[in-house]
Amino acid sequence: MFYYLNGILSMCSLNTAVIDCGGVGYKLTVSAMTLASVAGKEGSVVKLFTHLSVREDAVELFGFADEDELDAFRLLIGVSGIGPKAALAVLSVFTPVKLAAAISSQDTRAISRAQGIGAKTAARIVLELKDKFAVFGMNPENSGPQDSPSAGVPGHTALDEAAEVLSVLGYTRSQIAGALSGVDASADSEEAVKQALKKLARS
Repeated sequence: MFYYLNGILSMCSLNTAVIDCGGVGYKLTVSAMTLASVAGKEGSVVKLFTHLSVREDAVELFGFADEDELDAFRLLIGVSGIGPKAALAVLSVFTPVKLAAAISSQDTRAISRAQGIGAKTAARIVLELKDKFAVFGMNPENSGPQDSPSAGVPGHTALDEAAEVLSVLGYTRSQIAGALSGVDASADSEEAVKQALKKLARS
């Protein structure tokens, strides 16, 4: 129904971007990667590619910075047991090319770093998508250890992900460090961001 939206970015916050197209504000759920690409551009014209998810209990519009991320999202939701939110969690950790590299190298450990993605789900992603690299210009036979994203996200924890999100929202390193200090280390990235934002609001 919608392939992309081209309009004025009226606001963006955690996992959300709102684009004003002709006086209508479209709320899009976005990955951390897409959020980073539009953060700070409020009032400017932006273009996001979209996927409309229709369920019995909800209609939700997802937005993506480019067509590669949209294609990766659609491949991921085609995997059994992977819904839109889980797919977005994966794309908040990986660019499409790095995801393709992880799948090519069968790096389930790296994939399972995405929020809500366990080892079994990561293995299923590898199994079902291992032959679908053409969309990203990847050739599995030529993909070596250097393509694995593990080196790019060593020890990538929920607090690391929370720090990235807070950075995208415009907070300085010192503000982020102070806000995340004392946050429960066992919290997932979303909960860590919520706790940090509450602390920042009081400061």
